[in-house]
Amino acid sequence: MKTNSLHQWSKILLMLLGVGLVVAIFVPIWSIYLNAPQYPEGLAMFIHSNKVSGEYEIINGLNHYIGMKEIHADEFWEFKILPYALGIFAALSFLAAFLNSRKVLYILTGIYLLFGIGFVVDFYRWLYDYGHNLNPQAAIIVPGMTYQPPLIGYKQLLNFEVWSYPNIGGSIMLVAGVIFIILAFMENRIAKKQLKKVSTI
Repeated sequence: MKTNSLHQWSKILLMLLGVGLVVAIFVPIWSIYLNAPQYPEGLAMFIHSNKVSGEYEIINGLNHYIGMKEIHADEFWEFKILPYALGIFAALSFLAAFLNSRKVLYILTGIYLLFGIGFVVDFYRWLYDYGHNLNPQAAIIVPGMTYQPPLIGYKQLLNFEVWSYPNIGGSIMLVAGVIFIILAFMENRIAKKQLKKVSTI
C-alpha cells in the first residue's frame, strides 16, 4: 500500500460527503422562527445557499416599524458564491476519493475549516448589522434596544420569541466539517504508522 493512499472507509465517506454537499446547495441551510401572541402559528424564514424563502415578507413588514432593514436576497453577495463554494468542496471530496490521496484530503480539510469559520463570522456580522443598524426615524423606538437575532439558539426580542438553528443544509455542512477533521486526523495516524513500519524494514 502506498503511504499516500487512503483507507477504504475514508474513500467511501468522502464520496458520501461529496453527495451531501451537493444536496446542501438545494435545501435550506438555516432556519429562523419567530413566535408572538399576534402570530401564534409562528413565522418562519429559511436561508438557502442562493436565496431566502418562507414568510420573510411578513417579517419585513413587522421589522419596518422598529427600523430594521428589509431582507432582499439580491442584496447579499454571499448568495452569488455559496452554491459554487459548496460545489467546489463536493468536487474536492470526490477528487480526494478518486485520486486516493491523503494530500488532497488535508488540503480540502484546511480550506473547508477556513471557509466554515468565515461563514459563521460573516453570518454573525450580518445578524449584528441587521439588528443594530436601525432607522432613527422608525415608528417604534425603544431607547437602548437592539434586535439582533441569535446566531444559534433562543432569544426574546420585545414580544417575539426567536429561534435560530441549522436546517438540513447547515447540518450537512457542520457534519462534513467534523468528518473531514476526523478523517484527516485518522489518515495522518495511519500514514505515520506506515512510515514507521517501512523505516524498520
